[in-house]
Amino acid sequence: MNRQLIGHLASFGAYAIFGLNIVFCKDIANQGELSPIFLFTLRAFCAGLLFWMLGLFTRREKVPAIDLLRMAGAALLGLVLPQMTFLTAITMTAPIDLSVVQSMTPIMTMFVAAIFLKEPITWKKAGGVALSFAGVLWLIFQSTHAAGPVQTSPLGIVLTITNALCFALYLGICRPVIQRYSVVTLMKWMFLFAFLVSLPFSAKQVVALDYAAVSAKVWWEVGYLIIFATFIAYFLIPIGQQRIRPTLVSMYGYLQPIIASAVGIAIGMDRLTWMKLLAAVCVFAGVAIVNRSRARGQ
Repeated sequence: MNRQLIGHLASFGAYAIFGLNIVFCKDIANQGELSPIFLFTLRAFCAGLLFWMLGLFTRREKVPAIDLLRMAGAALLGLVLPQMTFLTAITMTAPIDLSVVQSMTPIMTMFVAAIFLKEPITWKKAGGVALSFAGVLWLIFQSTHAAGPVQTSPLGIVLTITNALCFALYLGICRPVIQRYSVVTLMKWMFLFAFLVSLPFSAKQVVALDYAAVSAKVWWEVGYLIIFATFIAYFLIPIGQQRIRPTLVSMYGYLQPIIASAVGIAIGMDRLTWMKLLAAVCVFAGVAIVNRSRARGQ
């Protein structure tokens, strides 16, 4: 029970941080001073450096080549693709729309479990998926017609769905290698691989950027992204993955729309409409139906 409690608390903490992360990333994107690929490279480098420094004070683990390859794949699914699609989508998606679509991750995790863990897809699961997708389609339709403080484009919705799918694959497929190693060992290698993958695409801006011209407000927000939304949050997620099922970890993603929407509305970055509320109800109702269906063991 203590092991499961730690897993739940870790997942809760990580996704609570991610909820505020949506608002900060949106504000950084609106400033236009840092590109998404540069921001990701900076986060990967700084967080990776922190994990390697932390590794100096923890037990060293020998990682065979095959597991290094698996960690590289985990970095692609859990860091590079989700973060790049997220940082790009945030420039063309309102916080409420982004967080609602991201709440589909548990449904996608269910599909991953069905494919790789042989969990059955029941009529209840299929009905929940259909209801959630109806909500997303309604959200796309509304985003092309409704005007608001921040416009949402269909491409932004597509990128957000891609983000949710990649992270669902990471939660499901990568669990075996995650359970074999400590969080520090796993994260230091994953962030190293993520940094190396992103560097060729961001090297030009890394060299050419006038760092002194970037506003202090942006640097404070970047500091939050690096320390909390990257280092601490990605430290907590593997702890949750090691102790509770992938679907339960992903269910804590429901905190994101609650936190992001509340903050976004409070600071005038977004507004709540009945149409968006209806889309959110469809998505959450579908997720609830899917997660209440029977598992393989039942």
